[in-house]
Amino acid sequence: MSSPRIEIYTTLLCPYCHMAKKLLKQKNLAFDEIDVTADAETRRIMTKRAEGRHTVPQIFINDMAIGGCDDLMALEQSGKLEQLLQL
Repeated sequence: MSSPRIEIYTTLLCPYCHMAKKLLKQKNLAFDEIDVTADAETRRIMTKRAEGRHTVPQIFINDMAIGGCDDLMALEQSGKLEQLLQL
């Protein structure tokens, strides 16, 4: 089984970004971090991929938008994050 591709769009000082990355690291999951702090074009791409959501973090697992930090934490608490990671 291959590892899931995880991408997380962040900004430098976002506490929710730090919390989401901490959870991913605790689960020993590799992820690509895309910093949109001063990059309007990349933020526009993120917003389009996230179906209009413009806040950070925006997290994608295997190109599927799962939302932000609260969404990631809810998936973890419900046990559904593990299912997503098996795809």
